[in-house]
Amino acid sequence: MAAKTTCPITRAEFMKDAKPVEVVINGQTMTAEPREFSTGSLGWNINNKMTIKIGDKSVTVQVGMNLTVVGSKDLPKEG
Repeated sequence: MAAKTTCPITRAEFMKDAKPVEVVINGQTMTAEPREFSTGSLGWNINNKMTIKIGDKSVTVQVGMNLTVVGSKDLPKEG
C-alpha cells in the first residue's frame, strides 16, 4: 500500500497565497477560483457553461471541475 501524501502547506498559506488557475478546454479559457470545499479539502473550482461545436451545430455543455490539493483534507482546522 502506498504511503499517504501529506500536504506541505497550511490552510492559512493556501487561502493567502493561492491564485486563480487558468484552464483551457477546447481552446476556451476558463478560470478556476481557489476555495475550501465542503469536505474540508482545499483546491480550485470551475462551475460554468460553454459552447462546443459539433459539425455545423453548437451545443451548450456544463463544466464542473475540481482541482484538489492532495492531503489537504487532513490539515488541521485553524482558528
